[in-house]
Amino acid sequence: MNNEQLTMSKTRSLARIAGLFANGHSALMPYFPLGFPNGQTSLDVIEAMSQAGADAFEIGLSFSDPLADGPVIQHATQVALEQGITVKRSLALIAELRSRGVTQPFLVMGYINPLLAYGLDRFVDEAAAAGADGFIVPDLPPEEADDLDRLCRERGLGLIYFLAPTSTEERIQLVAAKAQGFIYLVSLAGVTGARSQLAGGLRDFVGRIRKATSTPIAIGFGVSTPEQAGEVSGFADGVIVGSALVQIVDRAEDKPQAAAQFIRALKAGMR
Repeated sequence: MNNEQLTMSKTRSLARIAGLFANGHSALMPYFPLGFPNGQTSLDVIEAMSQAGADAFEIGLSFSDPLADGPVIQHATQVALEQGITVKRSLALIAELRSRGVTQPFLVMGYINPLLAYGLDRFVDEAAAAGADGFIVPDLPPEEADDLDRLCRERGLGLIYFLAPTSTEERIQLVAAKAQGFIYLVSLAGVTGARSQLAGGLRDFVGRIRKATSTPIAIGFGVSTPEQAGEVSGFADGVIVGSALVQIVDRAEDKPQAAAQFIRALKAGMR
């Protein structure tokens, strides 16, 4: 990344993430894996969701051992891998989304091993140049994130850390101190997947985190219906929906249209 690109990245990405939470309304951030069910369709789905009112995107990089993901996303990312998706191809698809005029913030969600294999410096630079605003790395705890954290801070990119209902006060304080952009609150102990009801105690746990930081809080894992999204939006700054969306797209004949309809329904539930 040259100096001009670095300057642009520093002024763009964290400001775009901060803008998600500036209007007092909870932000809807759908997750979707690039390359599922193929590269072109994944672009069409994300573009359709951008036009339907999604506020930001958790852009999935596929990996053969997605330890935080349940069967729906495991299946989708395996299909993407079988279709030939790679980190390099994923970055090219992100750039294509930007060339199509998709302007919402992109948080690239991927596991640490592919990023290390690609080279952290190279990955961060190329992702920023492609149009990424930050990263979500579920198997990278804050105690081991110094290298990626430094690269993100140098380039003005967000690095999203996780908390869960099992997090100790010490962990809450650590994540509060390191958070860049927002904090990802895992709603339950387990993997991703649609649930029939939200985990109990979420509102109280959000209250505990707010005592430690003013950083926005987004909730994911298990949010799957407009009613649940509406409930979460009443006390969190962001709502992340993944498995339910991927499942709807997987089953649909017109996949972009189905994704757009689901986004509109989620947004309506959050009003």
